[in-house]
Amino acid sequence: MKFTIRKMEADEAPQTKSFSRKSIVKSKLVLGIENEKLVYAIASVEPYERDVHIEDIDYGFSETPPVVFFAEADGALAGRIRMLTWWNRFAYVEDLVVNPEFRGAGIGRALLERGIRWAHETNHPGVMLETQDDNVPACLLYQSCGFVLSGFDRNVYKAINPNTKETALYWYLLFK
Repeated sequence: MKFTIRKMEADEAPQTKSFSRKSIVKSKLVLGIENEKLVYAIASVEPYERDVHIEDIDYGFSETPPVVFFAEADGALAGRIRMLTWWNRFAYVEDLVVNPEFRGAGIGRALLERGIRWAHETNHPGVMLETQDDNVPACLLYQSCGFVLSGFDRNVYKAINPNTKETALYWYLLFK
């Protein structure tokens, strides 16, 4: 499948709502610590559907507005990455999504690579992002692109769902 990556134009903002984050979870990461580093194994779980709701909000951490790159395939929007400057000067992947019908074609990797290139071009010291322990495909993508699992938070989603067992995972790609 051929696809292109391009920067979003200002008049395309309404199109950012046209992405699906639904997926079937079949596994999750099980965390451990070895030699003062986070490590993980992948464990199977009873399959369930997850759907993550993300709003397009400028959190105000930077005077630099977010930048969005779209992936287009077969004349349709296939995915997007939304990058911003985080409060600690890192480039932050605020959102990376590929519509289900386009997953597995390398679009997520291409979008992530474009976000990393943007971070280099704008002189960020690296890239950081957060995902969940039940988003194994994303975790494997981040690791394959050089990101290192650097932290976790078992409570970050408790305000949304007090019964959640999801763990937030923080990944970093340092340039120096």
